[in-house]
Amino acid sequence: MPGMAMQRLLVLLVLAGFGALTAVALWQYGYIGIFQLQFQTSAGLQVLADLAIALALVLVWLWHDARATGRNPWPWIVATLALGSFGPLVYLLTRPMQRR
Repeated sequence: MPGMAMQRLLVLLVLAGFGALTAVALWQYGYIGIFQLQFQTSAGLQVLADLAIALALVLVWLWHDARATGRNPWPWIVATLALGSFGPLVYLLTRPMQRR
């Protein structure tokens, strides 16, 4: 299953990079500050709307995938609503490997 290991490595790298970027943003602006900046322009609002649409689509997939693999989807839904993309990324890291 080298393909599955490679996929997990890729998710882990994305999670690490996104985590580092998030840490810098939180350090500079704080949790509320990140959102306040987005409400200042229509471009920022567009980014927030795009993020909300994308995460809603991910949540639909996550719900179905969690149920199909026997996992409780609610912790991942709450994590996604509270932490954004961290929820789905950690979900993918902890998802059971499937045999082809």
